This record gives sequence, structure tokens and C-alpha cells, in this order.
Amino acid sequence: MNTALNMEHFWMPFTTNRQFKAKPRLLVSANGMHYTSDDGRQILDGTAGLWCCNAGHNHPKIVAAVTSQAQQMDYAPPFQMGHPKAFEAATALASMAPKDLNRVFFCNSGSEAVDSALKIALAYHRMRGDGMRQRLIGRERGYHGVGFGGISVGGIAGNRKHYGPGLPGVDHLRHTLDINRNAFSRGLPPHGVEMADELEQRLLALHDPSTVAAVIVEPVAGSAGVIIPPKGYLQRIREICDKYGILLIFDEVISGFGRLGSAFGADYFGVIPDMITCAKGLTNAAVPMGAVLVKQSIYDTFMAAAPENTIEFFHGYTYSGHPLASAAAIATLEVYREEQLFERAAAMSGYFEDAAHSLKGLPFVKDVRNLGLVCGIELDSIPGKPTARAFSVFLKCFEEKGVLIRTTGDIIALSPPLIIEKSHIDQLFGAIGDCLKEQ
Repeated sequence: MNTALNMEHFWMPFTTNRQFKAKPRLLVSANGMHYTSDDGRQILDGTAGLWCCNAGHNHPKIVAAVTSQAQQMDYAPPFQMGHPKAFEAATALASMAPKDLNRVFFCNSGSEAVDSALKIALAYHRMRGDGMRQRLIGRERGYHGVGFGGISVGGIAGNRKHYGPGLPGVDHLRHTLDINRNAFSRGLPPHGVEMADELEQRLLALHDPSTVAAVIVEPVAGSAGVIIPPKGYLQRIREICDKYGILLIFDEVISGFGRLGSAFGADYFGVIPDMITCAKGLTNAAVPMGAVLVKQSIYDTFMAAAPENTIEFFHGYTYSGHPLASAAAIATLEVYREEQLFERAAAMSGYFEDAAHSLKGLPFVKDVRNLGLVCGIELDSIPGKPTARAFSVFLKCFEEKGVLIRTTGDIIALSPPLIIEKSHIDQLFGAIGDCLKEQ
């Protein structure tokens, strides 16, 4: 470790700062499937960074695109001005999106994408003369970033409890995790489609559907521990939203860009929402960028309602469509297409699934759930010490096995780069299995 490094000033996000700084885990370089630690070890990346480096690390085409753009132009203002790369990036993204989601609003993260989508939903109903629709519905254990809009519709208690009531008029569906009925399901759980009906039977009955602007869900809930929707669940949510004129937003910050073996979760499930939020894999995390994909009809409503020569949507960011981020996005989407990484992920998902479920029967394994190249391994907690067991596995994997995993509570979450090979899958699950046996 670099003992001269001053760690005093950086307040680390979502990190046990005191514990980390007492015994740091530092990464100094990356390439392909691996990081290099500060003590020179190769660390297999089982999490694509943070669900985001889908094409692997330091892809030469993406690096070259960012470098070239930095040399040409560092920044251009996005308010009442433009630059070509932002329009090219929007076209590339729209061409990959599900049918009719062909308008792109750029931001800088998944959190900003969610807040932007919620504002679009509220303003859309007002623009069409239905301003009573101000209610938003999220889901328990949902993660929609850390803006006040995102934590309001999100359903993770730790992300909400310190910050007051959040947005008014927000309610939540229950989450779909049902270990009693669906433990060790391969792919979509068979039980639980009826959970979607509570949107109509409980929430809309309580609040009146004419007050609800939008429902936001993750096709696959990632940050709360990989919660897979039951068969037919998302289709039923779509039907209820259509019945009552409610917008449906898919938060695809995690499920987008090949994670399920398709461009978006919407494609995998055959359910087209009214908006999709995305980030992470959009630029392969080379430069921060987020986006909201919006249906043509929503965009047209804004254009038609605003008087001539006026701003149609009072919202935006200094770095919306940033030149370096736009260049990274264009190159990343080209890499996905040219190297057929989504198809590769789909082809590798069966081997990944078998390896994941090989952990069944090992000590403390309570459930394994998977879809595409994402997996959640839920462990029995140590009595009185929630999160300790999974975090112990995390530490052992990093320090002793040279493998990076992610934990949330007592759940191990895996989401490797789409370039993963079978040998990497064997190493990843072999390391976890060994660490579990040593608990």
C-alpha cells in the first residue's frame, strides 16, 4: 500500500469510512476483466465496476474516442447552444432503444435521470391539462438513486430515514421477493404475478387513479439484492397503467445495455414503458452520463403546449450532453454492436446460471437468484450482526482470492462485464464457494 497517501479529506460514498481508512483496499489500474491492486495483484472484476463497465475496462476504442474529443473541444454549453457529438449520441441511443422511445434527454448519472423522468412525468400531465396527476408510485426495496426524487420513490430504508419525508404524495408497491415460494428459482420466479394487482386493488383504490402521474420500477431490482420479477408481473403493471392513463417508467440504470442479454430489460420482457432511465453502461463508465429515453408522444405534448419561442421544459444540467461523455457514449454503443456483446451475454447466461446454482447446499446459502449476467446470493445472517457474513465473504474474496464482489446487507450481488469467459465464471463462483466453506 502507498503509505504516503493522505486519506483524510475524501469523504467516501456508501462506505464505512473509518473501517476502510484503517485498512484500505486500493485499485490503481484496470484492463479487460481485471483490476490491479496497489500491491500488484490482479483482481477479477465480478461487478463490472459498479454494474457499469459492461465492455470491460479501458476498451481501446472508448479510450481513443474520449482522448480525441478532449483534444478537440473540452466543453460546450448545452443551453441555447449545441455541439455535434450530443446529437450523434442521442441518435445512436435512440436507434438502440425500444420502439417509439426516440427522444433522449441527457444528464450525468442515474440519480439525475430518475429525477428528470419524474419531472417529465409531472410536467407532461400538466401540459395536457391534467394537472391533478401529481402522485408518484415506487416500490419497496427499489433503488432509484440518491436525489430527493429518487429516494422518495425508492424503497430502501437506509437511504431515506435521515432525510425527512421527501416528496409528498408518494406511495409504494410491495417488493416481489418471495423466498418461501421462489427460493433457488432459475430465471424468472414462477410465483407472484398477483403482487402486481395491488397497484390497482390497493394503491389506486386508495388514492384514485386520476391523481397518479407515474409508476417507476426497476425491471430487475439490483441494489437491493437482485430481486427478479415473477413471470407476467411487468406485463400486468403495464396493463394497469394503460387502463388508467398512468405513465410507466423503467429504471434501467442496471438492467440496460446487455445485462439481461438484450439492449434493455424492456426488450427482454417484451414490455415497453413510457420512459426509460439509463446511465452506467451508456458510456461504459468512462465518463459520467445518464439519459432519459422518452416516447415521441410525450415529447410532442411539450412541443405543442409551449408557446412559440419559449422553453418547453424548464430543466437541465450544465453538463447535459457533455462533449467527452457524448464521445464515450457513441464509441461504447458501437462497441456493443460491433462485438455483439449483448448476444454474447445471452449465450453465456446459461453457464453463469449453472455456476451460480452450484452454490446451493453450501453453508449459509439461503437463496440464489439469477437472470442474464446478474446474480444474487442471499446468506443467513449472523444473529445480532446483520451484514457481517456477506461482508466477510467480500473481504476474503478480495484479500485472499483476488476476486471483487459486491454485497448489500447479507446478499452477494454479481454483475460481471459482458466479456466474461467461462474460466472467469469458474473462478468467480469457486472463490465465493471456498469463502463460504471457510465461514
